Amino acid sequence: MKFSMTVGALVAATSTAFAPSSTLRGSSALNMALKDGQTPIVIGLAADSGCGKSTFMRRVTSTFGGENCGPLGGGFGTEGGWETNTLVSDMATVICLDDYHLNDREGRKVSGLTALNTAEQKFDLMFEHVQALKNGETIMKPIYNHVNGTLDTPEKIEPTPVIIIEGLHPFVDERVRDLIDFSLYLDISSDVKLNWKIQRDMEERGHSLESIMASIEARKPDFDAYIEPQKEFADYVIEVLPTDLDEEDKQTLKVRAIQKKGVADFNPTYLFDEGSEVTWTPSADKLSSPAPGMKLSYTQEQYFGNDVAVLTMDGTFDNIQELVYVESNLGNANSKFYGEVTQAMLSLADSPGSNNGTGLMQTLAAFAIRELFNKKSAAAKLAANKEVAAAA
Repeated sequence: MKFSMTVGALVAATSTAFAPSSTLRGSSALNMALKDGQTPIVIGLAADSGCGKSTFMRRVTSTFGGENCGPLGGGFGTEGGWETNTLVSDMATVICLDDYHLNDREGRKVSGLTALNTAEQKFDLMFEHVQALKNGETIMKPIYNHVNGTLDTPEKIEPTPVIIIEGLHPFVDERVRDLIDFSLYLDISSDVKLNWKIQRDMEERGHSLESIMASIEARKPDFDAYIEPQKEFADYVIEVLPTDLDEEDKQTLKVRAIQKKGVADFNPTYLFDEGSEVTWTPSADKLSSPAPGMKLSYTQEQYFGNDVAVLTMDGTFDNIQELVYVESNLGNANSKFYGEVTQAMLSLADSPGSNNGTGLMQTLAAFAIRELFNKKSAAAKLAANKEVAAAA
């Protein structure tokens, strides 16, 4: 896969909702045009709804920095703004793949299919658009309005050095997979999903347990059939499970970073000794953890027939600043300086997962992406210099 780019800021991937318009939407002033010879990098992020894609992208944003990040066109409520799920920054564009739904909400009632069903997605158009952006071409992308469930007037998307596609189906189509430079999957176990949904829908929205269970059961067949199989194609899987430290504990999480070996320009993070098998209980004097405590491990495993390195954190920590104790024992963390991982966690201390392995693994994944970009950028620059020298 050829590559040529300049790496800058990535942006947070959160969906925003704005009002429809009757005219074609133009690109935002936030977008920066590609320089001659640049080929955008494409990052794919797959996950079910409500699995933390937005939080993860916030961590990516804080890792790469950057200014002028916001909804394409400025967003609803601004002069000339419209409803959009697209986010742009100086160097990046985040595209929500819900925009490639075949039918609007009323149309799906007629078809009887959910949005998770691949028959409800425009994969040909998705491929054409990702390919066009990677070729440095402008596209007119559809918009799915999450507020009223309609398909709105298309919007103009200009290519930027970094293109992030996120949603339910980024890895379903082999043609799209071939265009992706690095792929991630957020894998939230059914038990954790249930606990999260009960907390949100019962405690915050007043739903009954019966209605929650019915909603989950109705969605599960399509999730199992169309969403979950995509994790086979991911280079980096963040798996969130109930803790193994206490069977009765429904709040504490065990989080595994499943890192595929042999991916170009990517070296998995390890604990203590690369390639080894490690189980570690940190000193309570250096990393305070509430019951049921804290345990980390580093193992070598097989995942869908691929060799993977798995870094695991089971438990919760009380003080993010003490995470530097764990960080000091990590290798290939891709930090620029000692304590940068902990600093990044502190900068988003109020975000979900900032006191457990969810935030840690997301931060390590963001750092890995940054390092991958830097390596590919350096390689592209070297190749361009050689071409200039050969032509002289």
